[in-house]
Parts: sequence; structure tokens; C-alpha cells
Amino acid sequence: MAKVSPKRTPMKEQAPEVRRHNFDEVPFGYTPEEARAEAQRCLQCKKPGCVEGCPVQVDIPGFIRHIAEGNFLEAMKVMKRTNVLPAICGRVCPQETQCEGACVLGRKMEPVAIGNLERFIADWEATQPECVMCEIQPATGKKVAVIGSGPAGLTLAGDMRKLGH
Repeated sequence: MAKVSPKRTPMKEQAPEVRRHNFDEVPFGYTPEEARAEAQRCLQCKKPGCVEGCPVQVDIPGFIRHIAEGNFLEAMKVMKRTNVLPAICGRVCPQETQCEGACVLGRKMEPVAIGNLERFIADWEATQPECVMCEIQPATGKKVAVIGSGPAGLTLAGDMRKLGH
């Protein structure tokens, strides 16, 4: 096994003198090379605490392994099995207290930047001609109403659609 970098791969940001004149996102996100470098820090634990720390139980080692290999399409397929909102979660989910907070690497050095990798794979998908579609079960004929349009409501609506409702 190669030596693991103790530090995360930093994400480049707009300079303060530039960002004070616009409303663009401050962090630029990872390049494919930066994402692969960060993904290669993952230890691929047998009992991944990061998955236990994730409220939606994303297969974090699975999608990170595919990023490390440069197989971004497969990484997105793994992600979309459990998370229909990776672009949002990669930006606003409190990873430092959830998945990243449970990362084994974080005991001795900086944890894997799981949120940054989640954001990367969602941003990568947005540049592709076709997006990864979730597997949808056959229609049940039942209708479901979801009250609320926050992350929980949108996730529930996506999950219900995947179940055929």
C-alpha cells in the first residue's frame, strides 16, 4: 500500500479581491486529477465508519474507489443508488460531523474530503451529455404526495419515484 498523504487535497478558491465583485461559488471544486489524488487517500476500510456516519448510508468507499480509478461514471452510479442529491449534499451536508467525522484516517491525520469528492462527481455529471438515471421499479399505480421542498422532501420524492410511485 502506498503511503497516504496526511493532508487533504486542497480545493482552489476565488481570491477575495475577485469574489467580492461577483456571486459565483467561492470554491472552484476539484479537477479530475485533484479528485483522484484525494480519493487515493481512502483506506477502503472493511467496516467503514463513514457509511455509518452518513444519514442516507451512501456506499462511500465504493464511489471513492471508482473516482480513484478514474471511472467517474461508475462512481456516479454508486452514488445515485442511495443519494439523488449529490450536488447539494456535497456542498451543504455537515460532513465534518457525519461521514468525515467517522473517517478512520481522521484519527491520526486529516480525514478524506468525502464532501468534496461527492461534489466533484455531481459536478462531473453535470458536464456530461447524459445524466445517470436511477433504476426505477415498475409503476405501482399508487400516488404519493410529498409536503415540503427541502432536502428531506426532495429525497423522499426521489425515493418514492424509484419505488415506482
